[in-house]
Amino acid sequence: MKNKCKLIAEIGWNFIGDMKLAKEMIIAAKESGADYAKFQTWSTNDLKSGAWDNDGRIDLYKKAELSPEKHQELKEYCDKYEIEFLTSVFNKKYFKFLKELNLKSIKIASMEINNKPLIDEAKEIYNQVFISTGATKLSELEKISNDLKGEQFVMFHCVSSYPTPAKNVNLPRIDYLKKYFSRIGYSGHYKGVTDAIAALDYDVEFIEKHFTIDNNLPGRDNQFSILPQEMKILSDYRDNKEDMNKNLGPEMQDIELDVHKNMRQRWSKS
Repeated sequence: MKNKCKLIAEIGWNFIGDMKLAKEMIIAAKESGADYAKFQTWSTNDLKSGAWDNDGRIDLYKKAELSPEKHQELKEYCDKYEIEFLTSVFNKKYFKFLKELNLKSIKIASMEINNKPLIDEAKEIYNQVFISTGATKLSELEKISNDLKGEQFVMFHCVSSYPTPAKNVNLPRIDYLKKYFSRIGYSGHYKGVTDAIAALDYDVEFIEKHFTIDNNLPGRDNQFSILPQEMKILSDYRDNKEDMNKNLGPEMQDIELDVHKNMRQRWSKS
């Protein structure tokens, strides 16, 4: 029997800097069947100028920024509740303190897929390097495939649109990625969980969905993130998919014998 697909609850910056809320999200992720609680490692000091400077996003980013001490606190909390801590990293300078967390895996976001120095250093430190492939041209994927083909890398099909309409989810791209890379995951931005359920039929090793406990919390990502009850639907399907697809043949099953024997006589014949 092959290993079950692992589920990643992408909390990201949905907690908006509230550590109590972050911990509530970690517990909710664990209780709803997720295997990873994922955050993001960055500093607003590294941001280039952009629309976020004037539309209010920069204030949210500053609130959600995680210090090394907060990373450690959340990692310890994940350990306590037996869910694996994961984070996305955007600059290799953060590896210095991240090494102290003794993480087995790290995530590289789509925007950094061509950041060779970042990826090269990540593969020297971590057993698994997760890399999203959103907004990546076909020619770029083919160019980097030889460097990222090993078992250490997990390449995630991803569409960088927030949220992603159903008509653009493009799950068959997963089969294309399998031609070039050894291990495949899915990182979905569709609003809801049905894309992730469908992705399970492509035998991906990991599924990542943005996760929250309240869609009305501030920030764009909270609005399209899945809720604990949706993660539970996904994890239940993941856990039972193989059993439900076992071919037991066309004959009536033993568990139906009582109904077959007794219930047919309940009503008088007309």
